[in-house]
Amino acid sequence: MATRHFLTLLDLSPEELTYLVRRAITIKNGLKTHGPTYTPFANRTLAMIFEKSSTRTRVSFETAMAQFGGHALFLSPRDTQLGRGEPIGDTARVLSEMVDAVMIRTFDHSGLEAFAAASSVPVINALSDDYHPCQLLADVMTWSELRGNVRDKTAVWIGDGNNMCHSWINAARQFGFKLRICCPEGYDPDPAIVAAAGDQVSILRDPQAAVAGADLVTTDVWASMGQEEEQAKREADFAGFQVTEAMLDLAADDVLFLHCLPAHRGEEISTTLLDDPRAVVWQEAGNRLHAQKALLEFLLLGRVEN
Repeated sequence: MATRHFLTLLDLSPEELTYLVRRAITIKNGLKTHGPTYTPFANRTLAMIFEKSSTRTRVSFETAMAQFGGHALFLSPRDTQLGRGEPIGDTARVLSEMVDAVMIRTFDHSGLEAFAAASSVPVINALSDDYHPCQLLADVMTWSELRGNVRDKTAVWIGDGNNMCHSWINAARQFGFKLRICCPEGYDPDPAIVAAAGDQVSILRDPQAAVAGADLVTTDVWASMGQEEEQAKREADFAGFQVTEAMLDLAADDVLFLHCLPAHRGEEISTTLLDDPRAVVWQEAGNRLHAQKALLEFLLLGRVEN
């Protein structure tokens, strides 16, 4: 099987992504019923390169490999030659000789692309400054579990046009739902990414208008990692964009609320929103494990229909 990478949602076809969501749900149900008895990764190793800190990403990938019978190696720039200036391509070629797949959580997306170009084993984007495709697998999985087929439904992104927003745009393209992006002037997502999505995506400025009748509402922190010095300015610019229970009341009766976490209560969301039954963020977070199992299985073994 030719090496496949997962740097954005566009690296897989819509049909393959739909398969992954279905497969993740099957894997989750199997784990609940039988425990971690499905172990297709005996003697397989995943290298995990972390240049950005993580809770959900590290725990989900490491647990996924352990439950599948494999092993995960945690690598940071402090502990490897990457931190001492070894060329990205050289590291990629070395790791390709030793491990079965590489997961990278980093800043510069172009560096991730350079690593993948030199790697002969699958490379997974576990977050870059431009995209967060693994999170979207878990998000669409959660939405599908609870509401069925997401095609032709409407999701609303409220907040910064950041890496999460970019991946929501790609998800709208690949899964066939409509996406309304609501952000202040000056915080729009990359125009090229928006343009490529055509009429699947629209940009609005009024949060109340954006959520009207929506099937799903999601957001993220206003200042991402590396933007901490902009916190005060962003809080001022995003005034009025906080997602609240009252805002969800304007959406569809069966609306769901997602957040990739960590959440800043009292900033991008009201202090009590995560206690609302429409918020399914804990299920969403847990689904990172199952979605990433399905992804790893697909990249290393291909389709498994059972």
